[in-house]
Amino acid sequence: MKRGSPLLWTYRLGVTLMTPAASGLLLWRRGKGKEDPTRLGERRGHAGRARPAGPLVWLHGASVGETLSILPLVERLTRRGVTVLVTSGTRTSAQLVARRLPPGAIHQFMPLDVPLYIKRFLDHWRPDLALFAESELWPNFVHALDRRGVPLVLINARLSERSFRRWMRVPQAAEAMLSRFAFCLAQSPGDAERLQRLGAPRVSIAGNLKFDSPAPPADPRTVASLQALTAGRPVWMAASTHPGEEEAAIAVHRALAKRYPDLLTIVAPRHPQRGPDIAAMAQESGLVAVRRAEGMQPDRAVDFYVADTIGELGLFYRLVPLVFVGGSLVPHGGQNPIEPAKLGAAILHGPHVHNFTDVYAAIDRARGALPVNDARALAQALADLLSDPGRMRTMGRAGTAAVEGLGGALERTIRAIDPFLVGLRASGPG
Repeated sequence: MKRGSPLLWTYRLGVTLMTPAASGLLLWRRGKGKEDPTRLGERRGHAGRARPAGPLVWLHGASVGETLSILPLVERLTRRGVTVLVTSGTRTSAQLVARRLPPGAIHQFMPLDVPLYIKRFLDHWRPDLALFAESELWPNFVHALDRRGVPLVLINARLSERSFRRWMRVPQAAEAMLSRFAFCLAQSPGDAERLQRLGAPRVSIAGNLKFDSPAPPADPRTVASLQALTAGRPVWMAASTHPGEEEAAIAVHRALAKRYPDLLTIVAPRHPQRGPDIAAMAQESGLVAVRRAEGMQPDRAVDFYVADTIGELGLFYRLVPLVFVGGSLVPHGGQNPIEPAKLGAAILHGPHVHNFTDVYAAIDRARGALPVNDARALAQALADLLSDPGRMRTMGRAGTAAVEGLGGALERTIRAIDPFLVGLRASGPG
């Protein structure tokens, strides 16, 4: 088993020497609104909470999608009487987790991959088991956990073909890092094969935890209120959009408004702080655009509704029967389509979905989703579906059935990590 590589050693040395610059980076990010100024110390490894006595399992998910996917696992672990520390790296994920963490779980921001910060973090929290979600491969954290003898498991592991090709440029570093994982639980056979080819010695296929996550919640009274406001109108949503896709949504609305003059377009940007700019773009195009973050409602006078709030996708997926899932018309790799599929929406997506290749393939095969190549094709698909509500409902049911049929990853993951959990109980309080 490879235990090190010159590249990883150089990385550790370089990051150590750049520790003062890391503090500057955090201050710059705070100025851009990307860091919580009240919790900036956590990003330097300073704990924001006391460590409870007893065994502690640490779960890390990078952003919103990864963090939400591990919440059912967090709940199952806390039921066993284990304290669970959940870390993430974005303000949005922290705000969502704060609402949904079960009793017995704690949230902290993930420190930067800086040895000094890592030492502070691990000295305080002393995890007995670490579970990293998806593709979180932070070399200094992996090295530090290995040195301390803390078992590390990569859960819900995915490795796109693009990421695989990048890692293949430094195969010795990839093998040195992956060899330190107790094992990897891959989402799909393709992910498992790529991880094995990079040198992960113990890989099994557990499936995608996102299929086992419950549909995002929504207040029934708010759903009913918005349904009353939009009743009788043709409505569609562009969800989790990235720059370039909002412009496409504006162009699509203008094209469809000739046929559907009462059309309502809802756009929920992947990064809600972009809401003011998106609304301004729509207004400059002659549309009546308002923002939910300003307390506005999608009444009959509104053409373009910017849903720039956090944690309300469940509300809009219940409201809208037809959803374009963003990050896919631009070369980002696609956002997660499982949530709208679970709530019965017909789905449209662009060609760039390599982040969720297997998920989109399953929903496409079931005819619960349609791929479109550009804004013109998106407008045509929307026009066809808006004129055929029966087809929309059929697509929605097919998508729901497809994602429900792919569940089971949570149980497989629990079974795989159970030997570690038995060991925690046997070892007694930490």
